[in-house]
Amino acid sequence: MNRVKAFLFPEINRRFLIRVGLVAAVAFVCFTWVLIPFRVHGHSMAPTYRNGDFNFCNRLSYLYSLPSRHDVVAIRYAGTRVMLLKRILALEGETVEFRQGKLYVDDKPVSEPYVTAPYDWDLEPRTVEAGHVYVVGDNRRVPMLTHDFGQTPITRIIGAPLW
Repeated sequence: MNRVKAFLFPEINRRFLIRVGLVAAVAFVCFTWVLIPFRVHGHSMAPTYRNGDFNFCNRLSYLYSLPSRHDVVAIRYAGTRVMLLKRILALEGETVEFRQGKLYVDDKPVSEPYVTAPYDWDLEPRTVEAGHVYVVGDNRRVPMLTHDFGQTPITRIIGAPLW
């Protein structure tokens, strides 16, 4: 009983205050620069990520490597407060297009197991510029004109969802 009481109501001394200060500093650094918490707003990544889901953006994901095709990434839209969550479909120098609801990269069909509903998008071929990737959301049931997608500079990718 005394151990429980000591745990719940610790003696406030110098050692306790230093410990609390260190925990607060580590939490501040971690959740400000390494694991940025975010909530998904919108349906563009459904069913992979649903509207209202909570997650963390892992800023260390691409510290030593570049993102690759099919990665889900967080793209800085306005600072770190507004981020878009999208999937990479094509890398720099590749040509991407949609034909009758099918994705083609460099004129080869690409399997997309994360897209669960049929869609009818058509998009003329376009080549991804150097230093850019081509991103689209997983929810293709809605008309193409309502989606935010396209080329984005790799420098705007700030990380990947933790889960």
